[in-house]
Amino acid sequence: MSPSSPLGSGAEQVLAKPSTLTASDAIVLINDTIDEISKYYVGDRAILSKIIAAVAAGGHVLLEDYPGIGKTFVAKLIARVLGLTYKRIQFTPDLLPSDIAGTKIWRPAKGEFELMKGPIFANLILADEINRAPPKTQSALLEAMEEGQVTIEGETIKLPEPFVVLATQNPIEFEGTYPLPEAQLDRFIARLSLGYPEQELELLKRRVTWQSDDPTDQAMQILDFKKILEVRALLESSVKAREEILQYIVAFSAIRKDPRVLAGPSPRGLISLFRMSRAIALLSERDFIIPDDVKDIAVDVLSHRIVIKPEFALEDLNIASIVQEYVAKIEVPK
Repeated sequence: MSPSSPLGSGAEQVLAKPSTLTASDAIVLINDTIDEISKYYVGDRAILSKIIAAVAAGGHVLLEDYPGIGKTFVAKLIARVLGLTYKRIQFTPDLLPSDIAGTKIWRPAKGEFELMKGPIFANLILADEINRAPPKTQSALLEAMEEGQVTIEGETIKLPEPFVVLATQNPIEFEGTYPLPEAQLDRFIARLSLGYPEQELELLKRRVTWQSDDPTDQAMQILDFKKILEVRALLESSVKAREEILQYIVAFSAIRKDPRVLAGPSPRGLISLFRMSRAIALLSERDFIIPDDVKDIAVDVLSHRIVIKPEFALEDLNIASIVQEYVAKIEVPK
């Protein structure tokens, strides 16, 4: 399947059928996907694995990084290798909700309104600098991220499956920005940072070989939307968690009672931790979750869901360190 293939009804049919993909097949496909992306992205492979795990788990990702790190490049590359349609939306202060979802236009010749779909009708959306748009525009993504649909002038329209949002924001630039509300942050399964690559000489060597700043069209497609949906079905049916592991995940709700915390991880946050742990287990070639899977992803899944009290915010308390404290002190099941 090419990235321009039609989507919608076909995806829904795949969801209705049981997955024929085996765990070993899924592991090979996922590893081949990460290998292919790594041919072009010079950076931390572990972060790539977490992004692919989020896609497999059916979640959205918030990338918090400085400009020039390669966030747009990574998003285009992932869409290419996964065989997904891709749209980039540049969030600005004057962006309107209709600029994202679309609108209806009156056609006098037809005597009816015609639906003009916005850029959100794609498999993978790069919401670039999402915090530069006002809350009303940011909220246009809420229904899409949670329900997989949008409402345009009273009409509810399903989005293509799979639907993934990769949103970006600059962690140090605050002028002209609107902080994401807690309700929207809670819709992101993980907050990640690509960081500066350690092998920048290798990056320049590859740039010479590519003869282009954007070699995404040279990347090979490994997956398609049907296989991604089958991987998701496989995660639901085949990757298990003992009750002790579920109790271990629930134990992170203790963060809510921390004296420094105003609001802790929501039940959605704990479910997200379970979903991501399950995907990490599959990437580690297991059909069951172990405590290390939960530890590996806990900071990425939970830290952006925590609101600290104002007096501690003034002290520049690192929220990630709170999660790390609980990772260290919560008793690990044997």
